Amino acid sequence: MEPRQPADEARVLVIYTGGTIGMLVSSRGYIPEPYFLTDTLRSQKRFHDPLQDSLFSNAASVEGYREWSTSGKSSPISPDKVTAAGTSLLVRSSRPVGRTSTLSPSIFSQIENLLEQPECMKIADGIYETRLPSLVTPRSVVPGLGHTKCIRYAILEWSPLLDSSNMEMHDWIRIAGEIELNYSLFDAFVVLHGTDTMSYTSSALSFLLEDLGKTVILTGAQIPLSQLRNDAVDNLLGALSIAGNYIIPECSLYFNHTLYRGNRVSKASSYDLNAFHSPNFPPLVNVGIDIVVNWNDVLRQTSLRRFKAYKDMSPHVANLRLFPGMTGTTARAFLAPPTRGIVLETFGAGNASQRPDFLVALKEACDCGVVIVAISQCAKGSVSGDYETGRTLIQAGVVPGGDMTPECALTKLSYLLAKPELTPTQVRSLISLPLRGELTPPVSSLPAAPSSDDVDLQGLLSQFVRLSSARKADIPQIVIGEEAQDAAAPWSRTAAERASTEAALLPFLVHLAVARDDIEGLEFCLASGTGSFTASGISEGAGEVIVPGGIVNCLDAGSGRSPLHVAVLNGNTRCVEKLLESGALVHLRDALGHTALYYAARQGHAGIVDILVSAGANLGGMENEAGYVGLAVQNAVRAGNEAVVEIWRRAGTNVMG
Repeated sequence: MEPRQPADEARVLVIYTGGTIGMLVSSRGYIPEPYFLTDTLRSQKRFHDPLQDSLFSNAASVEGYREWSTSGKSSPISPDKVTAAGTSLLVRSSRPVGRTSTLSPSIFSQIENLLEQPECMKIADGIYETRLPSLVTPRSVVPGLGHTKCIRYAILEWSPLLDSSNMEMHDWIRIAGEIELNYSLFDAFVVLHGTDTMSYTSSALSFLLEDLGKTVILTGAQIPLSQLRNDAVDNLLGALSIAGNYIIPECSLYFNHTLYRGNRVSKASSYDLNAFHSPNFPPLVNVGIDIVVNWNDVLRQTSLRRFKAYKDMSPHVANLRLFPGMTGTTARAFLAPPTRGIVLETFGAGNASQRPDFLVALKEACDCGVVIVAISQCAKGSVSGDYETGRTLIQAGVVPGGDMTPECALTKLSYLLAKPELTPTQVRSLISLPLRGELTPPVSSLPAAPSSDDVDLQGLLSQFVRLSSARKADIPQIVIGEEAQDAAAPWSRTAAERASTEAALLPFLVHLAVARDDIEGLEFCLASGTGSFTASGISEGAGEVIVPGGIVNCLDAGSGRSPLHVAVLNGNTRCVEKLLESGALVHLRDALGHTALYYAARQGHAGIVDILVSAGANLGGMENEAGYVGLAVQNAVRAGNEAVVEIWRRAGTNVMG
């Protein structure tokens, strides 16, 4: 059964690797139980409401609840209806999927409404394809966005399930590979993982997932879902809600109502529900009464390259934590072959012992090609060159690692050393640069922030009149200043009032500019959007999120289209290129559920199709399954229009299918 309205449904793949979240108590302590998690979620209507008739789907208003509670639908529904209301989702994996006789059955495995074991087919070496039964959340109002949406998700469960302490580098690569295999089939990804090494995995994935354009969230639990009192429900439901409703093109970690950048976190507590902290970078999302996305801190993809998963990491790396009195002999034991990289956890702001034998050991290793990265043992702070005891490390060849966490520094070093084209010198250079927002650049290397007076209201209103005028000639000059005050009553305004005015005008202006292919107007809007105009649309501290993703991704209230949609529909190639360079999200869908790539192909804009595809765009599973793409291709084939067929092929459609 296909979705009724694809635009109202997000598709998320949950990759379940193991961890506390799905464990049960045994005589040996907590152990993972195969299929327990999937069966449990299917039985809970907050996670699975295929007929949209649960309390959660009908409690948006008093009237709706009263109508539902007296309709008779509040009584339990039969298992056959639950099964019939479900739909399976195509999922690809690097290993066979499905229940096997070698695994002990879950305590829920005898429930009538469980679907049969899916058929798994090998379609290539190391690639398997199956259709997994999906779960669907109740339809709910999206905080800050206003529309209702349900999230349909499938759970790709590993066999065997792993305690996170058993995670290794090849497991990180496996997760990255499975995200790549399913990248065009799902809108977002959630990885369920144990907490002990989750920060290592989230850091590693942030580097392995190159040119990521979709949301990837890791989460887990301190208390398993099998326990009455747990944090598993909040963590999983929160991760699903963010993944299904917001495009945050990063690898992130969600825990205890907070979404962090994945390569900025460390596990801080083994017993608190607030288990993770990010001391040197603010959260990306704070979940309270409202879901507040800090869009100014979200990475924007401007590389114009397609997503791919890098599938190699060097195992010849290690962490070396300094201690008072460490000798050169101890250091040499760590630095001996086959070691290629060391994360040196130094004292304070990057200081170390000045023992000659110790410093000589470091210099000899650096001269032999070993890459040594210095980070601080302090949870908060950065490595600097303010002290002589830190500068001697740099003189020995040690590279400052800024404010990277130990987990991030280790996985970044492993990732870079696995690239055969990079020399040790190039690796040292890249270590100190933020590749995925993993470290804070030195203040001297940051571009100067535009002053709040760089783009004033006078220029904004002048652009408004120019762009909205039917004729480009005779544009009146608007002046707000002393001259205007002489002729009329003075207009005094606060910074918040000015920001509110800008927030109201800029989304309209940017859509108008791209519709007219007005590069000058578009550049003005983008410059204004990075100045005093914040991504939240109002000056700092004012609250409500108005423009998620920044002005470059602002949505038209009626159509749900982004500036990229508008530029594509009008065939304005220059604006498409400028928007992509400025961080436009190629995977955004409008109110009809369509991406910019779909419109480019439908309108026959071959050049724009090529640009979008090279920037990572793809035709999603919903567009294919709803039949829009197939119908367009069939019509072109019947009409003998080879040019149109070729455009759809270039957009990624299998025209022979």
